Amino acid sequence: MQNILRSYLKKIDGLLIVTTIIPTIIAIIYFGFLASDVYISESRFIIRSPDKPASSGLGVILKTAGFSNAGDQVFAVKDYITSRDALNELNRNGAVEKAYSRSDISIFDRFNPWGFEGQNEDLYRYFGKKVGVQEDSTSSITTLTVRAYSAQDARRFNDQILGQAEALVNRINERGRNDLIGYAKAEVSEAQQQVARTALTLAQYRGRKGVLDPERQATVRVEMIAKLQDQLITARNQLAQLQATVPMNPQIAPLQMRIAEMQKEIEQQTRSVAGGDGSLSQAAIEYQRLLLENEAASKQLAVAMNALLDARNEARRKQAYIERIVAPNTPDASFEPRRMRSIFATFIVGLIAWGVLGMLLASVREHRE
Repeated sequence: MQNILRSYLKKIDGLLIVTTIIPTIIAIIYFGFLASDVYISESRFIIRSPDKPASSGLGVILKTAGFSNAGDQVFAVKDYITSRDALNELNRNGAVEKAYSRSDISIFDRFNPWGFEGQNEDLYRYFGKKVGVQEDSTSSITTLTVRAYSAQDARRFNDQILGQAEALVNRINERGRNDLIGYAKAEVSEAQQQVARTALTLAQYRGRKGVLDPERQATVRVEMIAKLQDQLITARNQLAQLQATVPMNPQIAPLQMRIAEMQKEIEQQTRSVAGGDGSLSQAAIEYQRLLLENEAASKQLAVAMNALLDARNEARRKQAYIERIVAPNTPDASFEPRRMRSIFATFIVGLIAWGVLGMLLASVREHRE
């Protein structure tokens, strides 16, 4: 019996042992006895925004409700989920390290199996292989998968990561809203200050010059001059008639004095309206400049107020939301490792390697001969 077994083993190619039999035995030992069960928790979500076009499929259905995919936030969320910041938040009080360093996990699968002081970078690389984010470009649905060595840990980490993603989108919304509205508020504040400055300057000018509205006051004085001129003409006619009919009439002297006073008053009022530096015409020039500045500032304030209202409406319209399509599940069975398939795959790959190397070695021997 021993001789038969020895002769049979001699017939077995050493290359076949190295490339196929030994790897298959190792795969049987690892996948059959050593590899720990892996539980996969899966969730699906979509980031929607009312101001962007919808995709097809489920995106069209969401569009009918007034929402669509927000592409920029999707990339931000994907990068954040696989970032160190997300891991640090998730690993508060060492939750991730404890979950993946339990003694019941295979030494080949657990984090920091030898009990050395684990580094953050080591944990980041290890946990990065346990989290997957995949976006479907057709439906715009993003799938988040978390692998763990217990169903509860997989679901818990998946739910926490999804919550962190929602918080990130909210922070992006808040930052964008604050920037948009803050800039509009700054414009309104600046316009209000400009209105206050121009109004104060105009009030100070009125107080300094003793005028309220030079144009209106000039109009009143022009009307007064016109009345005085009418009265002056009437008085001159009366004087001419008296001098022609009754040269010695005692009313002539008072009438001449009245005409002189009216002429003096007309000259004084004319100088106050269109005279030198102190006239109303000169005051109206500076007054109109200050008034135009005040009116321009008031118009700018109205524009800024409308811009602030538009900014608030735009901020509300640009809100993005994470909508959970499928909540994180608690798997009731392990999906990995796929033991039989892995063993069979190892065997097939070994056979292929044996065949390829065998042909190469045979060609080398023929070449030497």
